[in-house]
Amino acid sequence: MSVKHSHEVANEPLPVGIGASKAVLISSQEAPNFALRKFTIRSGGSMPLHINLVEHEQYVLKGKALVVIDDVPHEVQTGDVVFIPANVPHSYTTLGEEDFVFLCSVPNKTDETILIEKPG
Repeated sequence: MSVKHSHEVANEPLPVGIGASKAVLISSQEAPNFALRKFTIRSGGSMPLHINLVEHEQYVLKGKALVVIDDVPHEVQTGDVVFIPANVPHSYTTLGEEDFVFLCSVPNKTDETILIEKPG
């Protein structure tokens, strides 16, 4: 068991995307079944179309974004919940002046981000 404040966790820039970063709040070493991450995409930022090998359960903490899941666009905002199945193409583009921040829970299985399109 552990308790920590999210501001104590390092926020690392992502190697893909524009203005995107991730903080691993609960790692696979801390919990047996799921990891919990907090993603931030700065206003004007984006994550290109990609797939992941594991499902994603997400809760939007702040901001708005256009999230495209399997070619279907969704405008999401604070309080929305997003489910992205494994191996389904998805992307993020911020909307408005506020950063887009969301929690993302994933199973503790091998994952990889596979780009479908190059960022930019």
